[in-house]
Amino acid sequence: MDVKWWKNATIYQIYPRSFMDNNGDGIGDLQGILANLDYLKMLGVDVIWLSPIYDSPNDDNGYDIRNYEEIMKEFGTMEDFDLLLDGVHKRGLKLVMDLVVNHSSDEHDWFKQSRSSKDNPYRDYYIWRQSKDGKEPNNWGSVFGGSAWEYDSVTDEYYLHLFSRKQPDLNWENKEVRYAIYNMMKFWLDKGIDGFRMDVINLISKVEGLPDGVKETGQRYCDGGKYYVNGPRIHEYLQEMHQEVLSKYDCMTVGEMPGATPEDAIQYTNEERHELNMIFTFEHMDLDSAPGGKWNLKPLSLIDLKDNLTKWQTNLHGKGWNSLYWNNHDQPRVVSRFGNDQEYRVTSAKMLATCLHMMQGTPYIYQGEEIGMTNVRFDCLDEYRDIETLNMFQERIQSGYAARDIMESIYAKGRDNARTPMQWDDSLHAGFSKAKPWIGLNPRYPEINVKQALEDKDSIFYHYQKLIRLRKELPIITEGDFQLLHRENEKVFAYERTWMKKKLVVLCNFSDEIVKLQDKKLEDEISQMSILIANYTDVSADTLTLRPYEAIVYKK
Repeated sequence: MDVKWWKNATIYQIYPRSFMDNNGDGIGDLQGILANLDYLKMLGVDVIWLSPIYDSPNDDNGYDIRNYEEIMKEFGTMEDFDLLLDGVHKRGLKLVMDLVVNHSSDEHDWFKQSRSSKDNPYRDYYIWRQSKDGKEPNNWGSVFGGSAWEYDSVTDEYYLHLFSRKQPDLNWENKEVRYAIYNMMKFWLDKGIDGFRMDVINLISKVEGLPDGVKETGQRYCDGGKYYVNGPRIHEYLQEMHQEVLSKYDCMTVGEMPGATPEDAIQYTNEERHELNMIFTFEHMDLDSAPGGKWNLKPLSLIDLKDNLTKWQTNLHGKGWNSLYWNNHDQPRVVSRFGNDQEYRVTSAKMLATCLHMMQGTPYIYQGEEIGMTNVRFDCLDEYRDIETLNMFQERIQSGYAARDIMESIYAKGRDNARTPMQWDDSLHAGFSKAKPWIGLNPRYPEINVKQALEDKDSIFYHYQKLIRLRKELPIITEGDFQLLHRENEKVFAYERTWMKKKLVVLCNFSDEIVKLQDKKLEDEISQMSILIANYTDVSADTLTLRPYEAIVYKK
């Protein structure tokens, strides 16, 4: 495969609202990001991905866009953006924007026009349907709870919203919609941005007729995903987008694609098909969810995780491209989720980073991951800000769940775990702002912060820095085959990478116990190899005995 720049790059996601507040209003902003570009340059990342910074009423923290070509006032101005982009490029970094085009805000001018009358030229920009038997047009539920349809009395019809009612779905069947979106993409690419992360992009094509789904017992609304996930015209739309826009720029694309399999990913990312560079899979993020969705908790099976990541590594090898991530703005903190965020916080954070970054694909780091930020447990629901969390709480209370049990689910899986302010130092408000932040701080910021990490040469930060550097130095990480070892071991994730007579052996203990791997052949092999990176300063002589959360990479 052709080695494009994004294949051995490392990407850093910024959630602007929570990164750094420069103007003292308690909300992160573009000037705050600009002021900390040297920190990201020091970490060694190549690309910055900004979560949405567009004008928005902020119903879903910026993923409801009112104007795609204006900056949200809380974040600054277009002049601030231009300064930021210039600052990024001057440091040899690249900038990727969020593209949110499955839906807009209901305050977008297109939707205001669309809802004004049935014969308005913009009516068909959105998906409108008449009532069916005095009820919603079909029985689909919204991802954020309740019906996926909202009644609008102005024209006596319903509009579709797969997410919040303030996020009406755009009608991609309408060519005018598609080309308006392509023109908007060109607006940003002409400014000099380096690509797009595409929000729920595989939901844009809906099955004709929008048929009812099958409801499970007790459900009022069903999951209509089979009628809009990887829909009938999705590849046609992405190929058209590539032809009209992406092919004209040296840019990177990654599609957020819930429900996509490795087979789907090969179609989306195979370079000969001219669609996207890579996608985000969700499968490994659902492994600690019991039936009924993410809020129903179950312990992670390491064998399940190994099987899933192996499937993606082997199926896409030579045919497509992986994106590698543990964290993002929608996921809880991985050190709290798959590691140990107490006595082994530093060790397990380094182990998790090592396990992921030695795989084939483009790795993503989410702000604060590089210092081992943890989940937060706010005392009461009023301290949470996420619409998905708040809606789920009300639905579950009405269904008879105990508030205590619902809060445990929020502590484990709530999106606000990722959205507490970046912890810069141990001063008031963690150095994030001079004012009270828009959402509460994680109370652990006095011990977990950037200042502390930079002063400790053995910190998680410097481990990430080394992992990023190794990816640039060793083509085997980008190019090599992947082979899982010791699949049945419930505590150790072991694998090897091979390429052109070179080899890496990666051993990661996912437990707080000492584990001895019984493998004479492997023991003999690694006795002839050097240690590339490890998360303990003293690697024991008994090389297949792994201490709690130990990670070692051997190189031949």
